[in-house]
Amino acid sequence: MSDTIRVRFAPSPTGYMHIGNARTALFNYLFAKKTGGQFILRIEDTDQERSTPEAVRVIVDSLKWLGLDWDEGYFGLSEEKGEFGPYSQMKRLSIYNEYLDKLISLKKAYYCFCTEEEIEIERQKAVKAGTPYKYSGKCKKLGEAELKDKLSKKERFVARFAVTDNALVKFNDLVRGPVEFNTKEIGDFVIARSDGIPIYNFAVVIDDQLMKITHVIRGEDHLSNTPRQVLLYQAFGFKLPEFAHLSMILGADRSKLSKRHGETSLLAYRDKGYLPEAMFNYMSLLGWYPKDGVELKTKGEIFKDFDIKDVGHSGSIFDEKKLTWMNHEYIQKLPEESYIKYSLPYLVKTEKSEDWKKDVLRKIRTGVKFFSQIPGLASIYTEVKAVDEKAANVWSGINNAAATINAFIEVLKANEITKENCKALIAEAGKKAGVKGKDLFMPIRIAITGAEHGDELANVLPALGSAECVKRMETNLKNIK
Repeated sequence: MSDTIRVRFAPSPTGYMHIGNARTALFNYLFAKKTGGQFILRIEDTDQERSTPEAVRVIVDSLKWLGLDWDEGYFGLSEEKGEFGPYSQMKRLSIYNEYLDKLISLKKAYYCFCTEEEIEIERQKAVKAGTPYKYSGKCKKLGEAELKDKLSKKERFVARFAVTDNALVKFNDLVRGPVEFNTKEIGDFVIARSDGIPIYNFAVVIDDQLMKITHVIRGEDHLSNTPRQVLLYQAFGFKLPEFAHLSMILGADRSKLSKRHGETSLLAYRDKGYLPEAMFNYMSLLGWYPKDGVELKTKGEIFKDFDIKDVGHSGSIFDEKKLTWMNHEYIQKLPEESYIKYSLPYLVKTEKSEDWKKDVLRKIRTGVKFFSQIPGLASIYTEVKAVDEKAANVWSGINNAAATINAFIEVLKANEITKENCKALIAEAGKKAGVKGKDLFMPIRIAITGAEHGDELANVLPALGSAECVKRMETNLKNIK
């Protein structure tokens, strides 16, 4: 093994990039950055029924959006970089077959010709006996003549690894500490199918060895695979990498994160207008907590502070509210030029000048938690809103609401409202109607914006202008119940 630390992210391209997979990629990336190591992207596409080119593109796009710049591996549908390729498994079948032949010749693996029906009969016997199922190993006892006969007849087979029964498999986990399994719980497991396509546990060992992977950092759902992989490493005489199994990411109810908890796709947050820097920061806290207790950190600070030894093994809660809070903090800290650049595309349907749009975006900035909110927040400026039911109920409890609006209409027909005179014109209307405080401001807000809450009137009214304010008040005054 090289002295250089090498880690890999090896997803299966069978769908969108799940938050859990993205966190695994991020922690591999952080570990590589912290140790001066290399981060490799490998595509595990042996599930041909579910793997798609589109899913591969999603993986690449997701990692790039999150800001993970990998050093080696798969970069696109026809682009790879590095001396240990190919970096997608379907291009490595001849390599796996070579190593399978080695195990067969060493009698450490064998061909199994049992049919699915025969396997199911064995399984049902185990169920009736109340014991965990493991393969009986009967094909391990086939004689040479019988084996050659079956192969010559091209009978369907799988290759199984011959497991020594009742032996301990031990390894140290950087997150969980010492771990051990007994092989009596495993049985002779399948490592390849007759079509030459390897099973995950076999292929991943060959790939990690040949690509000189020193540390395998992945989700705890792979923990049960690790003893099988350790047995294969030992059978080949390979040096074991270091293992680190990250805790599962859970929803707020502490069950496994799923769509019922909200968005679970990384790119769904991109499409909703979350900043990649905020997502990077938030996801770094899913299992790791900085010793200084500071959660809002730049990438450079995270690189400096991250330590795999500080990663916990308890389940991590994915809290969308906290993510949204963090994203809001990041948006508020953006330079104005960057904020406008991110925001303008969300107002493309508004037929106003760019300067007008920029002015509106500045006014609503403090309320923007993610950018897809912008059309809704800006709608107070871009469209006439009918009074909603909640605001109508508030209106009905205000003294002289209609008289207040008529007074303000009269004031605005005589004056163009600006930021400088806004408060004075509202006060003038209050004197005419004989009201002040909430009885003055609330009917104006409701009649112009259609809602009881929103941006400050001193921002909204000058942006709309007197004529538009009058138009909205006259329309809503007629329609409000």
